[in-house]
This record gives sequence, C-alpha cells and structure tokens, in this order.
Amino acid sequence: MNNPQESEDHSKNNDFRTIEQTMEKFSGGTRRLAAQLTTSASFDSLWSVLTDYDRLNLYIPNLLSSKKIFQKGNNVHLKQVGAQDFLGMKFSAEVTIDLFEDKELGLLKFNLIKGDFRKFEGSWKIQNIKNTSTNSLIYDLTVQGCQWMPIGMIEKRLKKDLSENLIAVDRQAKSSKRSL
Repeated sequence: MNNPQESEDHSKNNDFRTIEQTMEKFSGGTRRLAAQLTTSASFDSLWSVLTDYDRLNLYIPNLLSSKKIFQKGNNVHLKQVGAQDFLGMKFSAEVTIDLFEDKELGLLKFNLIKGDFRKFEGSWKIQNIKNTSTNSLIYDLTVQGCQWMPIGMIEKRLKKDLSENLIAVDRQAKSSKRSL
C-alpha cells in the first residue's frame, strides 16, 4: 500500500525518500505491518545505527528505553519500553526480544521473549537497490496485543510509527556519516 502523503512530506529533506507500507489483518487481532524507505544512507551507517542497541531510544520516537541485556555472538537480547499518547491516554508497553544479527544479509530478525504483547516479531532489513548507490530499509512487524489492547484502534498509530521509525533511523545514519 503506497502512502503518497508520506513520500511527499519527506521528500522536502536533503534527499528523496519514498515510503511504502502494507498491512495484513489476521485472526485474533494480529496485524502484520511492513514499511520500506529508499535512502542514500550507506549500508554501514544504517547497520551501525540499528545495532547501537543502548542508544536506539535517543532517536527512535516513542521508544523510552532500549537496553542490551545479553549478547553471545550474533544473538542479542534487548529490553525495550515504548510509550504512546493515544486518545489523550498514556499507554506504554515493555518487551524483551531475542534478536539475531546477520550482517551479510543486512538482516536483524527479532522475536518476543516476554512482554506486554502476545506476539511481537519481525525484522529490519537493509538491501542495496541494484545498479544504484541507494539502499532500501525495510521494517516488518507482526504484532498481537493482549486482551485489553484494542489492536484495531491502534493500527493507524502503528502504521505512523513504522514510518517515523524508518525516518529516524535514516536521519541518524546520515548524521552519523557526516560526523565521522
């Protein structure tokens, strides 16, 4: 599902970006959302930002904290707390995720260990766009809220957050590159 408004809003920055999104609805209030951004940021700068686990909350909107609690080789456990102001109410959720890094494939795949969701899994993927100096940054998330969490009501917010997360990673990757 294309969102031309997002593309238009963000193309005013220092280089052209497009954001494409899809959403699938599954039974039990489960949603799979995917968002993709085209960027001139390098693979290494994007990877560096995505794997700076203890600092993700400094630039990802609505992420209050992110802490690496375990790492052995390419396997990492993170504890993250996110917050939203939704319909005038404060809402926060905590997850502990098991993450696997595959730098060769540009893939960070994560699964829920425990937290405020029944399901929270997905991936970040960086892919070079053939015959160009641009990359595609893809965020894929499958989420199922708890019984008290009205996933249908917050799916619009989730779609907005995915785009904002991609833009934040892109912005940080480009600013990190300039400061090197």
